[in-house]
Amino acid sequence: MKNIIHYSTTALCLLFGLCWSLSATAQQTPGAPQSQSILIQGATAHIGDGQIIENSALGFAAGKIIEITTADQVQNNYDQVIDARGKELYPGFIALNATLGLVEIDAVRPTNDLDELGQFIPHIRSIIAYNAESKVVESVRPNGILTAQICPRGGSISGKSSIVQLDAWNWEDAALKIDEGIHLNWPSPYQAGRWWLGEDPTLKANKNYAKQVQKIRDFFQQSKAYLQKTQATTNIPFEAMRSVFKGGSKIYVHASQEKQIVDAILFLHEFDLSQIVLVGGEDAITQVEFLKKHQIPVLINQPHTLPKGEDDDPKTTFKRAAELHDAGILVSIDVRGRMERMNTRNLPFYAGSFAAYGLEKEEAVEMITLNAAKIIGMEDQIGSLAIGKDATFFLSEGDALDMRTNQLSAAYIQGRALSLETHQTKLWKRYLPKVTSNK
Repeated sequence: MKNIIHYSTTALCLLFGLCWSLSATAQQTPGAPQSQSILIQGATAHIGDGQIIENSALGFAAGKIIEITTADQVQNNYDQVIDARGKELYPGFIALNATLGLVEIDAVRPTNDLDELGQFIPHIRSIIAYNAESKVVESVRPNGILTAQICPRGGSISGKSSIVQLDAWNWEDAALKIDEGIHLNWPSPYQAGRWWLGEDPTLKANKNYAKQVQKIRDFFQQSKAYLQKTQATTNIPFEAMRSVFKGGSKIYVHASQEKQIVDAILFLHEFDLSQIVLVGGEDAITQVEFLKKHQIPVLINQPHTLPKGEDDDPKTTFKRAAELHDAGILVSIDVRGRMERMNTRNLPFYAGSFAAYGLEKEEAVEMITLNAAKIIGMEDQIGSLAIGKDATFFLSEGDALDMRTNQLSAAYIQGRALSLETHQTKLWKRYLPKVTSNK
């Protein structure tokens, strides 16, 4: 009996200690609502739509921008004036197709809410799994990423994504737009052999492609038929497709190869669905006229990857954004890739890399601000520095697309001043004296 009590006490102590350590190292308290009107004066403002205002003045109150002009034309009186001369002012960057807050530690299964069992699960909602106190979420804000699209993974239809702001107590506080789209993973018409099993690694026709497409067609047809009649019982996956067929939700088609892209978009048009966004799109440049005809925006892969083709220019991935932009396609960046949650912080540097290979610098800024806002249907609320929009922006010491000068001195989400402290900055401050000392 004593042993049982002893072990129970030990377990309780360990549990208490774990809870205390987690609370002690959790994300800092979200910023308080804006209580005073503020004017930021003297910065070079990058509006987000391609324009720049030198010696700017940006005024905001109650979480909204009320003035954006030059410093010598300010119309309102403010409770607080911030001198930002020599600094750069940007709208908050927007990360699309992100999985922030869905996985904390890859190797610890209980912290992984990335996907669910099943192939057709449009009813799965990423927003309710979003962890607003994730240390990874906290780590992207010092690079200017203040808004994200949180997306599920896996299956043929992964589920629904939502848009969040990155300074919140919980997912309810974070949510800006809930269940704004479903994610369709189109099967590949080609397959590579598994080299680790001695198979030929070159691409060959996928013998199961037609069957895989037919399964998607069957699900869409059954969903549509279900929604056309009053049902005695509810089919949750079919019910989740209602907003898709009524035009309330976007469809994000994950496809890279040329045939994938064309087949997926033509398939969706068979069902009179037009709110389509192409995600990935490695071969999108080969179908520019097709994409323009159907007005399909593209989230292109981040550039820090190798091209797929043996004979491709090694810089192909860096040039893709300029080629699509110059062709008249609305383009933003897909942050998916290796260590994608941690590497989401590199979003501005992905844009900077595209700017080094053909895009104008302000066009690269627009990719991750106003273009991203247009793609998710929130351009009236975020994405640029404009009167009436959310006061979600940041001040940088220099060019925010350059990792050498992307050093934030202040950031605001809906007018709330953010802490830019993270686990990394705490460690940096802790160990800096040690590495700079002579001992």
